[in-house]
Amino acid sequence: MKGRFTHAAIALFMAGSMVVTPLYAQSPQAPAPAAPAPGQPRMQLPPPQYKPPSETQGPPASPARSIPLGQNNFSRPWFPNIIGPYEGVHVAEPVLTNTPTIRQLIQNGKLMLSLEDAISLGLENNLSIAVERYQPALDEANLLLAKSGANGRTSFDPSITSTLSMEQADTPFNNPFFAGIATQLTSPIGVQEHVATENFQYTQGFATGTQAQVTFDNSRSSTNFGGFDLFNPYFNTSMTVELTQPLLNGFGKLPNERYIIEAKNTVRVGESQFRQQVITSVTQIATDYWELVYAREAVKVEQVTVAADEQLYDNNKKQEEIGTMAPLDVIDAQSQLATDQQALVQAQTVQLLDQTNLLVAITKDPLAAPLQGVEIVPTTPLYNPVPVDTSLPDAVAVALQNRPEIEQALLNLKNAGIEIKVTKNGLLPTLNLFAEYQTAGLSGVIHPTVETGNFEGTTPIFATSGPIAPGTPPTGYVGTELAIPGTPITQGIGSSWSSLVHGDYSTYEAGLNLTLPIRNRSAQAAYATAQINQRQQEVNYMETRATIIQGVRQALITLEQDRAAVAAAQEARIYNQQSYDDEVKKLQLGTSTAFTVVQKQQLLTVAEGTELRDRINLIEAELNYEQALGKTLQDHSISIQGVMAGNADLHMNIPGAPDKTLP
Repeated sequence: MKGRFTHAAIALFMAGSMVVTPLYAQSPQAPAPAAPAPGQPRMQLPPPQYKPPSETQGPPASPARSIPLGQNNFSRPWFPNIIGPYEGVHVAEPVLTNTPTIRQLIQNGKLMLSLEDAISLGLENNLSIAVERYQPALDEANLLLAKSGANGRTSFDPSITSTLSMEQADTPFNNPFFAGIATQLTSPIGVQEHVATENFQYTQGFATGTQAQVTFDNSRSSTNFGGFDLFNPYFNTSMTVELTQPLLNGFGKLPNERYIIEAKNTVRVGESQFRQQVITSVTQIATDYWELVYAREAVKVEQVTVAADEQLYDNNKKQEEIGTMAPLDVIDAQSQLATDQQALVQAQTVQLLDQTNLLVAITKDPLAAPLQGVEIVPTTPLYNPVPVDTSLPDAVAVALQNRPEIEQALLNLKNAGIEIKVTKNGLLPTLNLFAEYQTAGLSGVIHPTVETGNFEGTTPIFATSGPIAPGTPPTGYVGTELAIPGTPITQGIGSSWSSLVHGDYSTYEAGLNLTLPIRNRSAQAAYATAQINQRQQEVNYMETRATIIQGVRQALITLEQDRAAVAAAQEARIYNQQSYDDEVKKLQLGTSTAFTVVQKQQLLTVAEGTELRDRINLIEAELNYEQALGKTLQDHSISIQGVMAGNADLHMNIPGAPDKTLP
């Protein structure tokens, strides 16, 4: 209904400018025009007449059109392309130039445009549609985030953490006897250690809330002293498997998949919003098209009126020159001509504004080179909409099935119901069942036993330890040690892994972990918020439903009233046409005046303009009725790839909600 009241006001202004009683006509007291020559009747040409546009029955045929929703897959498979998860998805840059189709419709500086061409160009170039197309893509990206579990309590994407390190340390020791190092007492004591580590950890969460973690640690160590170690160097390996399962808070699939389910519903909301934007844009484009049709016809009406004023002014001017008309009548005719010229300028301004509105709606860049200074020429004739034989309850039922707004309200209400269940689960204490299994392995290089005796050497050996007085030999002296190396026995990391796999050294653990919040206010607040939001969404659904019912009722009433207005305007135009035709015959016979014919012609023009306005209103009322029922895309043969037709299959305990179930 955009522009209806504005153009109605303009039409009333135009009608007023045309029906103002001219004061420049011949008055009854004015002298009669000069008598014709003997035997020749006085003949006067009728003023120019406006010709209404042609009409057809029913709307023009709509070709089948499909709109791609756009990119909606942002995930990369991990197998067989193992580097796929580390590659981002390329989002193409928007195309901000007009499609080539628009160039093909320009002929001699004029854009020859049918209604269906305008709709097709709008689907290709309309920026509002282009902007809304990104919303489902954003929702798909959020769904991918939800599937990873990054925004929830459980991470569904498995991860592997690896630590590889090498370490060398030189450490001084002050007690060689405790350390077991054979060296001179007067020398500094240093211990060298070499450690190589290779640790791995695998972590993954599951929809049931289960958390699994596997740790696999490997290390190789060596030192320059044996000490009490059996192996030097040695390999130490271990593997630990941990499982944690919530039993109360966080138990089940819903608390852990809540964001996935809600994100899927949000994707459907975004697709529904895109469909709603397409419906709105198509309706607006069609309305702008017919407003331009009316504006061009209004210019023609004013042009005919000005031409009639000029003809009558010239006629009065000639009569004033021959003395058969007063100069005041000529001045009045000139004033009326100026008034109608002003109305013509206003009508031309409205035409340019309506042309700009339509051009912006069907292009990305209305200032592109081929479009600068172009004139849009509508080529689709007016048509008579097919009468609607639908009761209000039936129309409301169709609207509740098709309107995107009701679909969005129900999906939002579904998400609110999910939040109720999840936050209610969050009120429970945290009770986790955990289990752990650990196994270890050890291997390395074993050196043979060292023999000792009373041999000459540099390193003293003591049987007992005690305080050593300066300059006094220590008690318990045995002799000196002579190291006799044997053949080392080597056991590699494979032996350590073999022990690990066979569970030679295993540890088992299981238990329960209980956390009792004392006041639990955060969980109570979350549950209360979820309930309030659900109640708000229920009221919002009913408000949306009432708004749809109101819109359908208004559209149906407007459609019926505009149809009645067209019938009345058509009848008035027929009567004025007959009156004008009779007056033209009288003028040709010399029994009428040019003023009277112009007056009849102006009345006829007003009637034709009123009928034209009512016919345009009726066409626009049908467009609004289609939009109110959510059938715009269907009636114009438009399909959207990736968007469901009709509203979502939902079930809510709300009066008037469709009795269906959300999959």
